[in-house]
Formats: sequence, C-alpha cells, structure tokens
Amino acid sequence: MPTLLALDASSHACSVALWHQPAGRDAEVVARYVEAPREHTRRLMPMVDEVLAAAGVSLADLDALAYGHGPGSFTGLRIAAGTAQGLAYGLEKPLLGVSTLAALALAAHRRLHLRYVLPALDARMGEIYVGAYRCHDGAVTPLAAEAVMAPERLTLPADPAEVDWVGVGSGWSLWPSMSATLQAGVSQHLDDWQPTAEELVRLAAQRYADGERTSPAEAQPVYLRDQVAWQKSR
Repeated sequence: MPTLLALDASSHACSVALWHQPAGRDAEVVARYVEAPREHTRRLMPMVDEVLAAAGVSLADLDALAYGHGPGSFTGLRIAAGTAQGLAYGLEKPLLGVSTLAALALAAHRRLHLRYVLPALDARMGEIYVGAYRCHDGAVTPLAAEAVMAPERLTLPADPAEVDWVGVGSGWSLWPSMSATLQAGVSQHLDDWQPTAEELVRLAAQRYADGERTSPAEAQPVYLRDQVAWQKSR
C-alpha cells in the first residue's frame, strides 16, 4: 500500500492529506483543512509537517505526492503545484495532478452516497468551472469533459428523467442564472463545498495503485480558460 501526500490550494481553503497504512491496520487518511484566504503560501508547509507528525511518517517515507491541479484559483493552483513539485524533485518521487472537480464529486459520493454529481466552482467573470461524474464504490467516472462556461449555458449530460443529478461546489451560488430546464433536472445543489486534499489523496491512491506515475517536470495547473465547449465523454 503506497504512502501518498496531497496538497490543495485551489479555493479560499487550504488542505493537506496523507494516505498511508500503519503496520497491522487498514489504510487511513490523516488530513488538515483550514479556510485561509490569501494565506496558502504561509500555511501549506506547516500543515504538511503537522500531518506527517500526526501519522508518524517522514517525507522520506512517501512513495508519491499529489496536488489539486485545478480548475480553481489561478494563484492557489500555482502555489500547490509549485510546493508539491519542489517536494517531489527533492525527494525524487513521482507527482500526480488530480482534478479538483473530481475531488468534489468523490466528496459528495462518500459523504452523501450520491451517484450522479455535477461539481461546479465559481470561475469569476460570470462563469463556472464544471464537470459531470458518475460515482460508484468509491470511484468517479467522468461523463463530460470539464469546461468553463457561463452558468446559463450549462445543460445536463443525461436525461434528468433517468438520472438524479446533484450539484456541489461554489459554482452553484450562481443558481439564479441557470436555465429553468437545468434547474428542473437538478434535485438539490450544495454551494458551500470546496475541494479538499482528503479526496484528492484518495483519487491519487487509486491512480497510483493502477500504475500511473508522472514526473515532477509534468506538474501543470489546469485552468480550463481555453476550453469553452461542454462535451459528453465518449
């Protein structure tokens, strides 16, 4: 079982999580989360130290690192990517970028047992970052390409009569701007949720177990600003 550390600074919140397996016990996640706007640079490394100390793990014990690659706050994404990249280079460990929208979908699945989730984040400038996921047994499968768009352009990727969609994330604060058709197909929306490293590290652990590895040189935030089409995954 790998030992992984994940960092996220994609929103006004800052979080760190460690996935590891203590001797003779099941795998567990040790996480810290704090809402600290404009304090990500100062907060991240002390939170890393705190999580490692709580788990009795050192940086040298890590098998890989992960970070929330976006979408989200431009500045926050760069801070998380740069911090994780620096650690990965120094430790000569692989580095995995994980979608913040996928992390939101997993959180909704784990906490509320939801199956069809529309994670959305406020992208400012009257737009949202949005994805669509089917969730099952702790895994999330994308049903549409992640994109940035005006909220009034958002449509459902499946017939709402067949799928019970739930929206999560700050993008749903723009609910009044969304179409009546979209609103009729979404059973509820929770706009106070933020991505967390706790979900990122779970997704990273799945990918690592599947054999995925990337080098620190490949660390790259995903901004989505150049993607304007909402496309169903094929």
